[in-house]
This record gives sequence, structure tokens and C-alpha cells, in this order.
Amino acid sequence: MDLLTLPQWLTIAIILATLALLAFEVLRVDVTAMLALVALVATGVLPAGDALDGFSSDPVMAVAGALVLSAAIVQTGIADRIGDTIGRLAGQGTLRALVVLMLATAAMSAFTHHLMVTAMMVPVAIGVARGGSVPPSRYLMPVSLAASIGATLTLIGAPAFLVADHVLQRAGVADFGLFSVTPVSAVLVGVAVLYTLTLGRLVLPDRDGELPDDERFGLGRYYTEVLVQAGSPYLGMDLASFRERNERTFVVQDWLRDRRSLRPNLDSHVLAAGDVLLVRAAPDAIASLAAERGLALHAVAQYGEERDADDSEQFGAERLSQLVIAPRSALGGRTLAEVDFRERYGVIVVGLWRRDGWLGGQLANVRLTEGDALVVWGEPKALDKLRSRPEFLLAVPFRGRRLRRSRAGWALAALAGAVLCSATGLLPVPLAFVSGATLAVLMRCLTPEEAYDSLELRVIVFIAAAMAMGAALDHTGLSALAASAAGHWLQGLDPFWVLLLLYTVAALLTQLLSDAATVVLLGPIAARLALDASVGVSPQAAVVCIALGATTAFLTPLGHHGNLLVYVPGGYRFADFLRVGTVLTVLFALASAWMALRLWPGVA
Repeated sequence: MDLLTLPQWLTIAIILATLALLAFEVLRVDVTAMLALVALVATGVLPAGDALDGFSSDPVMAVAGALVLSAAIVQTGIADRIGDTIGRLAGQGTLRALVVLMLATAAMSAFTHHLMVTAMMVPVAIGVARGGSVPPSRYLMPVSLAASIGATLTLIGAPAFLVADHVLQRAGVADFGLFSVTPVSAVLVGVAVLYTLTLGRLVLPDRDGELPDDERFGLGRYYTEVLVQAGSPYLGMDLASFRERNERTFVVQDWLRDRRSLRPNLDSHVLAAGDVLLVRAAPDAIASLAAERGLALHAVAQYGEERDADDSEQFGAERLSQLVIAPRSALGGRTLAEVDFRERYGVIVVGLWRRDGWLGGQLANVRLTEGDALVVWGEPKALDKLRSRPEFLLAVPFRGRRLRRSRAGWALAALAGAVLCSATGLLPVPLAFVSGATLAVLMRCLTPEEAYDSLELRVIVFIAAAMAMGAALDHTGLSALAASAAGHWLQGLDPFWVLLLLYTVAALLTQLLSDAATVVLLGPIAARLALDASVGVSPQAAVVCIALGATTAFLTPLGHHGNLLVYVPGGYRFADFLRVGTVLTVLFALASAWMALRLWPGVA
């Protein structure tokens, strides 16, 4: 260590300080990474130009494109449809449900953000568990596990592999293609499924976690009236078919024609223009109804506000608000028609939630009671005035997503085009996914504002800034020095054990850091070790084991953000992840090292 230069000592000090800040979560991860970048430049360790290279690097561009495409899949309702399909395929048998949930989750995570997939699958898994009278904890941890492994099936799935690819480019050796790591990851998916179905079933806990907020407080669905318009694709459809096509969004309670209920023979009629369906609707359905061809909110259409199906900008969630009737409110006991919200407040009531009781007939005839939650539509100025009215206990924005289901085809085309161009080499991976994201915005799968909101700047800034530490390791020669020292200790060791050790080191470090940060620090050392030392492994095999160790080590809930999403709903404890994940991580390490040697054989 006496031979270390001042820049090398400074680099070590900055990296150790960064690791401490990250491990103890003193600051946000992106702020910590930026502080490290500034420190490297301020001390002269790294030229400013090199420090900023990460912000224009391939990994950052590819991650940005993938995040926007993931948002497009959600905003067009594709994610919900997939979730419904998976729920039906899973059935109620435990073994079948586990296989379907895990394989489907892994497949989706290959091309979209794994956190988005995990978040989407949590309610699906809980629903499957309830249908089969199984504790949710039996399904939620396997779902999180499958999402983490599935992200490694393609280069674009996990940021760590994009960083690993960048490491190989800097080392001057052949980098990865979109599906280069797929054979290894496919084996890991198989190992995970088999383990969960056998040994995993013995150690997975049986617990019921906390319900999501919307279910805990009973705000899952609202009563509203849906008007069937002229030219609707639902014309001539019977109620059973309508229910099947809108299973996730609408639960039909009554059917009105000329203001008269068609009960009790609802199933003997077909939908006609002007029919009104009294439904219980999910929040997303209310916020998205303006973009649903042939359907409209009856109250809005009734007052001459009917709009073109694509004119969703004039009827978005920003024009919806939620009001809670206050105790002893002057509105209590009065019907919506008697109050006349349009005349009195300048807004239109489009939905109502009530904890107890069933609503039948027209909403206009419902008598309000304290605690009722009303969904109202109006101009932003009118909505703002409601906040100060004493009749309402709360006046808050309506939390429904505005889905654009009519643009689903374009979202799928954008994603498929990005994958195809990347896989065939027609375009580099980053350019292919940025192009796909641009197409999704141009085709109005999501607005530019929604695209920017989906970018998760914290993740992007962290990756870009953290890459400066990897550049500093190369620039100061520390990666070569560390590789030389490691090569001295590892020389003569079987290549399989070398790769196993690399995986293990990354697996342990990623419990404190993110997967991308782990690859940033260890990737250059592993690549240099393979190039300079006689250890018999290729740079690709060495770097891929580092990346796999960083992304698939399933030891603690802190190792993967997806684990934190299932922690509360599954009622898990910290030790549950250690108990389930220790044997599994060992199996992953053995499989990763064995497969890497066969895909990227080194020179003995």
C-alpha cells in the first residue's frame, strides 16, 4: 500500500465515504452519487469531461427509453389486461398458481421495469391467494423473486447489465447483445421455480399482511352512471358479454332505459344507444372514460359536455376531484338533484362512494349522508373553490389513472420494434429503446409530461454519477492494481471457483448498495482481472457473474427494491428473506458460474 499514489488514496477515500453514506442511507442515493462525482473532480482525481460522460452514456439512454416504454404499457391499460389474464390462468391450485405467477412475472420483467411489474403483480397475487384461501405471503415473495431474475433475461431489463455492457466496452472487448445473458438467466428462472415448488414451500411463511390502502378504507370502487353512445362498439351486446369485456373496470348494478330499470330481466336485453348503466367503477375507469370509445359519463354528457374519444386532454384526472361530505353538513339528507351541484358549485357529480348500503336507480335521486365521497368534474378554478366550502370535510384530487386503451396497439408496436431492432443489430440497444419511447409519445400512448414523469430521475442520475467512480478506478489504475492483487491470490484456482467467488463478493456487496453501483465498483476490477491475470476466465464471464451476483442475490429485503414492495402486503419479517434466500442464492451462484464458463470459455 506504500506504493499507492495520492490520486489513488483520494479515490479510495472517496469511494469508502460514498459506500458509508449509501449503506447508512444518510442522504438520498442520487445525492450521494453526485457528491462523489463532485469530490472526484474537485480533488483532481478525474477530469471534469470524463466525470460527466455517464450522463450521455449508453446505459443511461437505454434505461430512459425502457422506463418510458414501461409507462406506455401501463398508461394504455396493457399491464392491467395482462394482470387479469395471469390471474385467470393461475387458477386456485397452489402449485399451478406459483408456476404461472413466477413465469409470467419473469417474462414481463425482461422488457419492462421490474419494479413496475412487481407493483402490478402484487394485487394479482393477492387476488389469486384469496381465491384459493392461501396466505398472500406464499405468493408475494416468489413474485418479487421472479421479477428480479426476469430482469436479467435481456440486457435492457436490469440497469446493472447495461452498466456491465459499458464496462466491457471500456475494456475494449466484445460486449453483450440484447439476449447474450438469456441462457444463463433462463436457467436461473428454472432453478427459482423448482426451488419454490420444493424446498421453498417448507420455508415460506404463512401470514396475512396489511391490505392496500384502497381496500383497507373501502375506496376501491365508486358508483357512477355510464352512457352508451351512438356508434358504440357495445351496441347489440348482451350484459354477460359486456361484463366479460369490462370485468376489471365495471361491475354493473342496474340498467336504465328511458329512465326506467330493466330489472329483473337484465340478461334478456341488448345494449342500445342512450342506455344508462349504473355501475361500480374502479378509479382508473372513471378517469379514463373520456378515451373509451362509445361510452361516456352520463352526468357529463347530459349537460352538453360530450367529447370526442381522443379529446382526453379536456377530460383528464386533473379535472376530477373528490369531496367528502362533512358531519352535520347542510347537504345531508338532500338528493343530488335537489342540490344541483352544477348550478351551485359549477361542477358535475360523476361518481359516489358510500361505505355501507347498495345504490339502485339514478344517482340524481340518491340522498347524501355524512361520510359520502363524491367524485366531481369541473374546471380547475371551480374545483379550487371547493376546498374552502364548509359542506365538505375534504376536497382532494381524484387518484385515478387516465388510461388510453385505444393506443394499446401502438404501445405494443413501439416495444416490439425496440426489441426487434436491438436483437437484429439494426440499431444499438440504447438508440432502439429511445426510438421506441419517442414513437410511444408521438402516437399518444402517453403525454410528454407523463413520459418525463416516468423517467425516475433519481435512478438515472444515480447511475450516471456513480459511473464516475468506475471511471476513477480505471483512470487512477486502481482497477488494474486490485486485479493484479486478486490475480495473485486466485492464480492456480479452478476457473469455476474464480467465477463463484466473483458472484459471492457481488452478492454480499449488493445488500448494501444498488445492483448498478455494485457493478460500477466491481465490474472494472473483474474485467481487468480476466484480461491481465492467468485465471482462465474471459472478461465476459467475469463481468456477467458480477452483474448476476448484484441482481439475483436474494438475501435480504434491502437487496432488491421489489422486496420492499411485498414486505408489508405479505406480512414478512427480515429473517424470512434470509431463510428463503440463502440456499437459493447458493444455487444461483453455482448455476451462474457453471453457465458463464460454457457461454464464455476462458483460455486456461
